[in-house]
Amino acid sequence: MISVRARILVPVLVLILLGDALISWLVLRDSHHEIEDVYDAQLAQSARLLQGVLRQRDPGEADWDRLYQAFDQAMSRVGEEGVAHPYETRLTFQVWRSDGQLLVRSAEAPVLAAPPATLGSHDIMENGNDWCAFLLADPQQGLLIWVGERDDIRQDVIKRIMRHTLWPTLIGVPLLTVLIWLCIGWGLKPLRVMALSIRGRNSDTLQPLHLKPLPTDLEPMQTALNRLLVQVDELLERERRFIADAAHELRTPLAILRIHAQNAQSAETSEQRREALEFLVSGVDRATRIASQLLTMARIEPQLNNPVRSRVQLTELVREELAELTPLAMEKGVELVLEGDEECWVETEPVALAIALQNLVTNALNFSSSGREVTVVVHKDEEGRVCLRVEDAGPGIEEGELPRLFERFYSRGNANGAGLGLAIVQMVTRKIGASLHIHNLASGGVCAELSLNQTNSTL
Repeated sequence: MISVRARILVPVLVLILLGDALISWLVLRDSHHEIEDVYDAQLAQSARLLQGVLRQRDPGEADWDRLYQAFDQAMSRVGEEGVAHPYETRLTFQVWRSDGQLLVRSAEAPVLAAPPATLGSHDIMENGNDWCAFLLADPQQGLLIWVGERDDIRQDVIKRIMRHTLWPTLIGVPLLTVLIWLCIGWGLKPLRVMALSIRGRNSDTLQPLHLKPLPTDLEPMQTALNRLLVQVDELLERERRFIADAAHELRTPLAILRIHAQNAQSAETSEQRREALEFLVSGVDRATRIASQLLTMARIEPQLNNPVRSRVQLTELVREELAELTPLAMEKGVELVLEGDEECWVETEPVALAIALQNLVTNALNFSSSGREVTVVVHKDEEGRVCLRVEDAGPGIEEGELPRLFERFYSRGNANGAGLGLAIVQMVTRKIGASLHIHNLASGGVCAELSLNQTNSTL
């Protein structure tokens, strides 16, 4: 991939060259035509000057010789006596009577058998040379005055004029190219400074860029890069947290699994082997739950940064989630009960809310005894907020331990628990703008109440 400077300069230079070539061609064409007209006007002016002088002559044939000598010398002394102009040309003249009789002709004038038939400017070919001429009729004196110059001499002068016209272009285009190159380099300097700043940063540094001052065109780029750096930092932080959590929580279960496996290998009786294998299966189940919860946290955390809200029927969502959890409840011998309003709509992130409900109900099932109930209630409180309450009939929680329930890997009274369920619920509720409150019931057991704010609900 070529550089940005080259990508800009090459098209610009091509356009300049093409434009300059087209403009130069048009200028040369028009200039050539205009210079031709100027020289034709000069011929006409010379013919009229000659006409004026002829009107001042004395009658008599002797005057023609004297006039011939004077005009021939004046018109043929181009560049002599140190006073000349580089664009002068040699003019010739001829004078006829109206009946076609030649009266006088300069030495270098072409020999014409008769005056040209066309008055004014005209071109003729004579003796292998092209001539540009002007024929003027003077009825007062009965004369035809012809003034001309060789076309090759005229074209040589025009070419010199053209060359002088083209030199500034031929010199200016390379100079302009260099200046454009330098100007583009100056304009791209902030981008180069930004690239050098990024290249010089340590690979572990994800701090936002703060390059000042910046052109307005680069400020959106810096903002986008800073946003990307923040996202990468958050992603790496989640990975570090996930790895730390997994290493922290799985290290002990894996060590215990190894001990149970070794006990099964060294068991002396079938009863000892069966007991060791039961512990091994229980440990595998706990490690599986921990891994599942860790993966759940890692999966939903980035999704909750940009929640996709929609209007959902809360009671219907709860009914569907309870149906999925029914096999787990039957395995534990616990009955799931749904109570509350049938028509209760909320504006929320349904997937995240479902994950929170699954963890609350699963947590309640873990602390409920066989033959008891776990009740899920959907209702509106006195302030008009939509509430989702999960109640169990377990032993309850000591008041001093309630603040620690949301700590990661804190599992009270459940040796097989991962200690991540309520931490996930709290993370979800914060992201969707809800609130979570856990308290003991007067009748025994624990109530976890999830409240959706009015801004998140359609009442």
